[in-house]
Amino acid sequence: MTPPPQVFSEHPLLKAYPTPSSQNAVGYVNLSQGDGVQDGPLLNQPNTALLSLVLMLGTFFIAFFLRKFRNSRFLGGKARRVIGDFGIPISILFSVIVDYSIPDTYTQKLNVPSGFSVTSPDQRGWLISPFGDKKPFPAWMMGASIIPALLVFILIFMETQITSLIVCKKERRLIKGSGFHLDLLLIVFLGAMCPLFGLPWLTAATVRSVTHVNALTVMSKATAPGEKPMIQEVKEQRVTGMLVSLLVGMSIVMTDVLRTIPLAVLFGIFLYMGVTSLTGIQLYERIMLMVTPAKHHPDHIYVTKVKTWRMNMFTIIQLACIVLLWVVKSTVASLAFPFILIMTVPLRRLVLTRIFEERELKALDSEEDSPNFDEDGRDEYNELHMNV
Repeated sequence: MTPPPQVFSEHPLLKAYPTPSSQNAVGYVNLSQGDGVQDGPLLNQPNTALLSLVLMLGTFFIAFFLRKFRNSRFLGGKARRVIGDFGIPISILFSVIVDYSIPDTYTQKLNVPSGFSVTSPDQRGWLISPFGDKKPFPAWMMGASIIPALLVFILIFMETQITSLIVCKKERRLIKGSGFHLDLLLIVFLGAMCPLFGLPWLTAATVRSVTHVNALTVMSKATAPGEKPMIQEVKEQRVTGMLVSLLVGMSIVMTDVLRTIPLAVLFGIFLYMGVTSLTGIQLYERIMLMVTPAKHHPDHIYVTKVKTWRMNMFTIIQLACIVLLWVVKSTVASLAFPFILIMTVPLRRLVLTRIFEERELKALDSEEDSPNFDEDGRDEYNELHMNV
C-alpha cells in the first residue's frame, strides 16, 4: 500500500499539468475509475492528494463519531448499539460512495489480483522446495540460516506475547486466558508450514486483537456520579474470530467490489483502529499527563507514588526506545530489529533499576493495576504529594 506522504509526493501541485497525450508519451498509464483493473498509478493528477486526505479523515471521523454515538442519548438503545457496532462498514460505504461520485479525480484503489493463484505464477508454483527452488541450496547456507531464523523467532514470539499481555490485562477479568498457549502452538506449526507455500509468517495482529477484545467487552452501567464505568466482563469465545477469518477468506470472490475501495479509506480505518486502541495504555496516559497541569492529574498509582518529573523521565526513556525501534525498522538495518527489541530487556533489568527505585518501577511498569507497596516497610507518608 502507498503511504499518505507518498500520495502527496506523486501528486504535487503544479503550475501546469501535462495533457493525456503527453502523459502517454512519457509512459504514464491511463486508468478508468470503473474498469476495475489497475496496471499502474497515474502521476501528477490534480486534486488526488486532497481527495485522498479528505477520504482518509472522513472515514476516520465518521467511524469515530458512530463509536461515540453508541453512548449518546439519541434513538433507542438497540438502534445505537447497531449503529455503533457497524460504524466501520458504514464509514467505508459512505467514503466509497463519495469517491465514486467524483469520477474526474483519480484515487489509487485497492489492488486485488483476479482469480486464485500465487503472486507471480510465471516465476514459481504453489510449493517451494526447502532445498532450493531454482538451484540446489548450499549446505553451509542451511547452517548459516539459523541466525536470521533466530531473529525472526524472537520477533514473532515477542510480538505474540506483547499482544497477549495487552489483551489479557488484569482489569479485563479474562477467565480463559490459557487459550493463548494453544494459539502460540498453532503459530509455531504454521510458521513451519507457510514457507513451503511461499506464504508470510503468521504473527499477532496487535491493533486488530485489541479492537476485537474491546468490541467484546461489557462495561458496567450502574456507576456513581462522576465515576468511570468499569469492565464487567469480556464475552470470551472463538466464534467471532472464526467468522472474521471466514469473511477474509471469502474476499477472494469479492474482488470486483474490493477494487472500488480507495487506499485512502483503508488508511482512515487503520487510523481509527490505532486511535481507539490507545485507551487504557499507561504509556499513552503518561504522555498526556506530560502536557496536563499537575492539579488535574488523576489519582493513579503511577501518579501518587512517583514524582511528576521522574514519571516524565521514565516516559521520555520509553519514547526514545520507540523512536529507536521505528528508525531501525524503517531503514536498511531492519534485520537488526529483533536484536534491538530484545535489548530493551537488559535496559529494563539493569539500567533502569539504577535510575529508578524499585517502588517507582512497580508503579510505572507493573503488570498489576494495584501493586503491593508494603513489602519494604517504608512509611507511606513519605510517598504522598503534600503542599508545603
